[in-house]
Amino acid sequence: MNTQLEKRIEKGIDIRAGLTTAQVEQRLNDGLFNYQEDANEKSVKQIIRDNLMTFFNLINAVLAGLIIFVGSFKNLFFLGIVICNTAIGIFQEIRAKKTLDKLSLITASKVTVRRNHKSEKIAIEDVVLDDIMLLTTGNQICADSVVRQGTLEVNESLISGESDIIVKHPGDHLFSGSFVVSGQAAVQVEHVGEDNFAFKIMSEARKLKKYSSELQRSINIILKIISILIVPLGAGLFASQYFISKATFADSIVNMVAAVLGMIPEGLVLLTSIALAVGVIHLGKRQVLVHELFCIETLARVDVLCLDKTGTLTEGTMKVEDLIVLEEQVPAEEIIGNILHSLQDDNATFMAMKEHFTEYQNYHAVHTIPFSSARKYSGVSFEGKGTYIMGAYEFMFPKEDSFLRQKIDMHTSKGIRVLVLAHSPAMASGTDLPEGLKACAIILLSDVIRSDAKDTLRYFAERDVRLMVISGDNPATVANIARKAGLNGADSYVDATKLKSKKELQEAVDKYQVFGRVTPEQKKEIVLALKKAGHTVAMTGDGVNDVLALKEADCSIAMAAGSDAAKNCSNLVLLDSNFGSMPYIVREGRRVINNIQSAASLFLVKTIFSLILTIMSLLISASYPFIPIQLSIISMWAVGIPTFVLSLEPNFNRVSGSFLKNVLQNALTGALTIVLEIICITAFCRLFDTPVSVRSTMCVLTTGITSLYMIRKVYPLESILRKVIYYVMFFLFLVSLILVPDMLNMVDIKFREIIVVLGLVLFTPHIIDTIYEILNYAKRGYRKIAAYFHNRKRKKSVA
Repeated sequence: MNTQLEKRIEKGIDIRAGLTTAQVEQRLNDGLFNYQEDANEKSVKQIIRDNLMTFFNLINAVLAGLIIFVGSFKNLFFLGIVICNTAIGIFQEIRAKKTLDKLSLITASKVTVRRNHKSEKIAIEDVVLDDIMLLTTGNQICADSVVRQGTLEVNESLISGESDIIVKHPGDHLFSGSFVVSGQAAVQVEHVGEDNFAFKIMSEARKLKKYSSELQRSINIILKIISILIVPLGAGLFASQYFISKATFADSIVNMVAAVLGMIPEGLVLLTSIALAVGVIHLGKRQVLVHELFCIETLARVDVLCLDKTGTLTEGTMKVEDLIVLEEQVPAEEIIGNILHSLQDDNATFMAMKEHFTEYQNYHAVHTIPFSSARKYSGVSFEGKGTYIMGAYEFMFPKEDSFLRQKIDMHTSKGIRVLVLAHSPAMASGTDLPEGLKACAIILLSDVIRSDAKDTLRYFAERDVRLMVISGDNPATVANIARKAGLNGADSYVDATKLKSKKELQEAVDKYQVFGRVTPEQKKEIVLALKKAGHTVAMTGDGVNDVLALKEADCSIAMAAGSDAAKNCSNLVLLDSNFGSMPYIVREGRRVINNIQSAASLFLVKTIFSLILTIMSLLISASYPFIPIQLSIISMWAVGIPTFVLSLEPNFNRVSGSFLKNVLQNALTGALTIVLEIICITAFCRLFDTPVSVRSTMCVLTTGITSLYMIRKVYPLESILRKVIYYVMFFLFLVSLILVPDMLNMVDIKFREIIVVLGLVLFTPHIIDTIYEILNYAKRGYRKIAAYFHNRKRKKSVA
């Protein structure tokens, strides 16, 4: 688009009329629209390119060229697998993209603008320079603007990192990326697209923090190590075979290709991509929009879930139960009616009161204080009548009235929310409370609890996920609602206004389940305290008061019915705003990561044993025991097909520990077993001067069967599906050897060799178990040593 940095906003735009159609079209033609670019979005062309143009595909292409050059065409079988893998990866990623595109349309941010004397909602991309935008509580500001009418309280933390609320009056500038905490205003757009202070606003909040992924980091480590080793080891093996072992040029090429192919874990990358893409598609069908792909992994590791009361335990709606007048002769309903007419708040409490009370307009408002989640009150100063404030008792009366406190506690203990209506003869200025406030009535409201809340909370409690309710409401009220919703430990609650330091907050986090009267800053601090204690934290929220905490959580989940700010900074958005979807989301995350972890163990068996065998072949100048097609058959029946099928299996155990450590124990067990067997076979063949073809046949038999045994080790045969896969793969592997022995370079072996193979195969399960236990013992020893040095270091730092 064309940027016009020198372009100034047009003076004299009528805020009541806005731009005309002709003015909008002119700005569109001039390129002065709010162009957005989502860095997380990939086109179909980019998906195809990224799947085709990989380092390992380049290696495969070179290897295929070498095989063609030496004329060993049967060893090109691996190329068909590579093509299928790439095609499947492209198909699934495009499918996931289409699902996300459809969901993104549903939750796409809109903004209200005034054009041709009418208000209309448009996409943020359609905003043009000089548009008059109408902003209200919860809106995220999509373009730099100037306030023309009204007053706003704005939080610029997504840009500046500071969470202080800034009041904006007519003439003040608003920055894209900030969000409205309270108030209403008409503003004129002064920058669009690339000229905005925070370009690419739709993903601005998410880009401020890169989410760490254990899975992504581990796979990158594996790929980096292999990428460094694969070329020098391949070249070294070729040189060793051709120049030292005096193998033919063709045989040296074929052996080198087999070794390099064995080291490439391309199936692991494919399976990870497919598993995550399928996870996104499954979640999409349940009306869940995934912003961050790898947050699926974080969900699998979550052990603490922080809930905002509104929209999770409750439906987000309220109803007025009663009005209790404390002062005789006070026309409470008339006062409330005038307050409702004068204010333009749009939170659930305000809406419930508007529905219950009749609006009056016989008082003249001269100053308003819109509701803010930080202040916990709103109010109006009326000409000749002083100021009336409605809000939370604790925030309005620092010095408690024991009689009124007792009266309020009586209701809050029953789960009723209490607002105090108070009066002061003084006129308010700004947002500060006027002096001389005196309570004159209390308003009783109740939340509507979600019908599925009990089942949802029970699900998490049964799966070792700690649940914490964090709310801005009275702690007794919140605790009562949590109790009705079925939260274990709901009686353990605290008033956050009494937590004055970070140390007190940290201690409270370890002790209490329910937090009330929490400010937005405290919500963030609670999440940080949990993370500091080593927990993986998920946070749900829907309001601007949740944004700071959502940003800091390991996984953030917003409701589609919530504010733009909450949606834009969250990893997941529940499009139906249904908290009951949470168990399914967590299950899906666990299923995806558990299955990737299991499959990765099998894929890395081949990578590790190929790596060790290549180094051994270099050191002792022995021929590599496999040719490419033999490894392809083993990979297909013992790794590729079973992992692909079993990756769709339900596995809902909570993921813990390091992905790499969890995977390597099984992978090393299988790889070392195969290496040990091949060493035995090689020693036997050298002792009896056995031909290379016989050695290769023996290695294929033992390696194939050991790889199949590893399916049983990684996927214990606890289900019918696993048993069917295991025995069918065994059968198909043996059938392949019988039907096409010539193509696989398999030869007849004598009784002596058969006995050796049978002996190794029979002992394979015992070898696997022994090596596994040795590695397990080594892992426990490593943990003890690491813990010892960690404790010493901590004692020194304390001293």
